[in-house]
Amino acid sequence: MPEQTPTVRDVLAAAVAAVDGQERPGQIEMAEAVAEAMESGQHLLVQAGTGTGKSLGYLVPALLHRDRVVVATATLALQHQLVERDIPALVEAAGEVLHTDATYAVLKGRSNYACLHRVREGVPDDQGALIEVPAGGIGAEVVAMREWVESEAEDGGTGERDNAPRHTDRIWRQVSVSARECLGAAKCPYGVECFAERAKDRAAKSQLVVTNHSLLAIDAIEGIPMIPDYDVVVIDEAHELTARVTQAATDELSPNEVDRVARRAQRHVDGVEADDLADAGEALRAAIASAPPGRLDPVPAEIAMALEVVRDTVRTVISGLPKDTGEDAALAQAKAWAQELFSTAERMAAGSEYDVLWVAEREERRGGNQLCVAPLEVAGPLRDRLLAEKTAVFTSATLKLGGDFTAVAGSLGLSRDGDGSTWKGIDVGSPFDYGKQGILYVAKHLPQPGRDGLGQTQLDEIVDLVDAADGRTLGLFSSRRAAETAAEEVRSRLPHLTTLCQGDAQLPELSRQFVGDPHTCLFGTLSLWQGLDVPGETCQLVLIDRIPFPRPDDPLMSARQRAADKAGANGFMSVAATHAALLLAQGAGRLIRTTQDRGVVAILDPRLVTARYGGFLRASLPPMWTTTDPAVVRDALKRLSGR
Repeated sequence: MPEQTPTVRDVLAAAVAAVDGQERPGQIEMAEAVAEAMESGQHLLVQAGTGTGKSLGYLVPALLHRDRVVVATATLALQHQLVERDIPALVEAAGEVLHTDATYAVLKGRSNYACLHRVREGVPDDQGALIEVPAGGIGAEVVAMREWVESEAEDGGTGERDNAPRHTDRIWRQVSVSARECLGAAKCPYGVECFAERAKDRAAKSQLVVTNHSLLAIDAIEGIPMIPDYDVVVIDEAHELTARVTQAATDELSPNEVDRVARRAQRHVDGVEADDLADAGEALRAAIASAPPGRLDPVPAEIAMALEVVRDTVRTVISGLPKDTGEDAALAQAKAWAQELFSTAERMAAGSEYDVLWVAEREERRGGNQLCVAPLEVAGPLRDRLLAEKTAVFTSATLKLGGDFTAVAGSLGLSRDGDGSTWKGIDVGSPFDYGKQGILYVAKHLPQPGRDGLGQTQLDEIVDLVDAADGRTLGLFSSRRAAETAAEEVRSRLPHLTTLCQGDAQLPELSRQFVGDPHTCLFGTLSLWQGLDVPGETCQLVLIDRIPFPRPDDPLMSARQRAADKAGANGFMSVAATHAALLLAQGAGRLIRTTQDRGVVAILDPRLVTARYGGFLRASLPPMWTTTDPAVVRDALKRLSGR
């Protein structure tokens, strides 16, 4: 008799029994909904709380699907977890049920793989000479890294940065190239051995391909083929997608970049084209210096003219470069840099109503201020170039903002149609009892936060709460200055506690110290809001200094808010409040990470209960028991700390 096709329940049961033996609420509901979406082609949003086991919830139906499935993550950490732990465990556990060997591969950006051409032949510098191993202390490290690359090539390794010996960004740049600098497999003498090309070949032979949001955006939205053809994409950490797509579609232009392209082109052109481009770079430098940082609306005439001159002169440089035969790496890369510069200058000079142009501040040691351009919105490109062609499953612990999926769905390009819906949203819940495990405390008695940072009343409140918790505090602040001010205050008034602040050391080291001693506080900004996982008594108090609205002078957010108002929507609610709700949900989510965790999320911004938009923000948070009484909260923290 022919073998029966395994069901989602069969495979999930085998995986759960072998991996951790623990059935998780909502996991089977999620897996069956994902399988149905893959079969029907209807887009799906799945909110799955921390501890749900959502990776198995989408990996099981992905392995059962008839065609290739792509899984895209926002972070390398999750990508690494999927490829090194979750997928191998699933494949091994469910092998007998699947009746086949499941195949999977990982795809990363070009710069995440070592480049054999750079290691063996070097890369031309601005004067055309080959870059040598740096002299001094790092020389030995570069030599050791190059030896590792050669051993990877000899042993059939992946050449991935994650597998390399411990190193710095500077060391890795000596053995890798960006996509812009890559010669391409057809022209590179080492194209057959290329680690990045081999990764693409493995992906082309695999049922399941794991990649990141940025590579997905480049492939689907910019139309640059990076991923083999696929049927369905599962987007994990989906709350990050619009920001990552925006980042991938953002271009930068600095006078130093123009100078660099001019120098690279100098040795390949016979006329004055490169000199003219260098002059255009100086004109751009003067134009940027004359404009204050921030959004350019309208674009000053001096900057508009400088952009047109850069565009026209780099076009002339490209025309003056000799034909690339594939034998001169310096020429190939000079042409690639020039073409990218032309594309960016042309985009900025076009002044499209769908783009936002601004002057970004940078320190002089990094080249001074520069121009940036980003798409006004990414919902349209996502809808037209990804969702129209593929079935998409979006999943995250925070997709319902204000109590429903509407805000996030709209930002992702999902829209209702006349026949019902092009998408479905489900919330499979959480294994946590937030009402019993957590308290949401809003300091209603404090004054509304001002622009001058933390006042003394806020600092007093922070000290009182940290003292009651006896440390055990993760402080999430809206600015580095606020985090540092709070840290200094706690150190001076509670010297028996250890108070760490972002910037004191690298984040992994700070996290290790925080976990190692419960009588410790860790204060910081955005990377702590979303990237820290510290279950247990280490973290029993999460402090949030203010509602994290975008800065009023943020060029992209302010432009999007104005565009929403112009279109008849409420720009503040659809842009600023939605942005704040997402960050608040992520920040509050740092508290409860297991069924044993207990604690308090303390928000020192009374607007959460006094402002009209407060209800929308509170509805985006986990359903914790809520109070505005500071005495109740201090007593609860003292009991938790055993005092």
